[in-house]
Amino acid sequence: MSDINYVSKEGFERMQKELYEYKFVKRPFISKQIADARDKGDLSENAEYHAAKEDQGLLETKIAQLEDIITKTRIIDESKLDISKVMMLTKVTVLNHNVKKEFTYMIVSDSEADMKLGKISTKSPIGAGLIGKKLGDIVEINAPAGVIKLEVINISLT
Repeated sequence: MSDINYVSKEGFERMQKELYEYKFVKRPFISKQIADARDKGDLSENAEYHAAKEDQGLLETKIAQLEDIITKTRIIDESKLDISKVMMLTKVTVLNHNVKKEFTYMIVSDSEADMKLGKISTKSPIGAGLIGKKLGDIVEINAPAGVIKLEVINISLT
């Protein structure tokens, strides 16, 4: 039994759009490639046919994996979030005592994590260390770069 995947409405819609793209755009395209390659004759020596069949197998695996993730996904209602502590979908501003700089992160699921956008996973060292912390809390996090001392200075939804 796998874990439930909690995401924002935006993250869920992105997964559904990706699944639609795989099933109704890429799948028919690959099927056409297979048919075109099959029309060229002897399949035993037809590299195009074998490449297209391999692409089809990889695509079907991606579709199955994404469908599995979607069935285990639950959307978090942001209007019911408690911002008195850091939790999934909250935006937290921390003061890094090591470098004396402020950083803002949004705590999200693994599937939505994107460091470039400041979205960190609940399973990352920083994300896991911040979950449940309140305004003013100081936490020491063991990260690959060493121990990081962070102070929670703001928690919000936007």
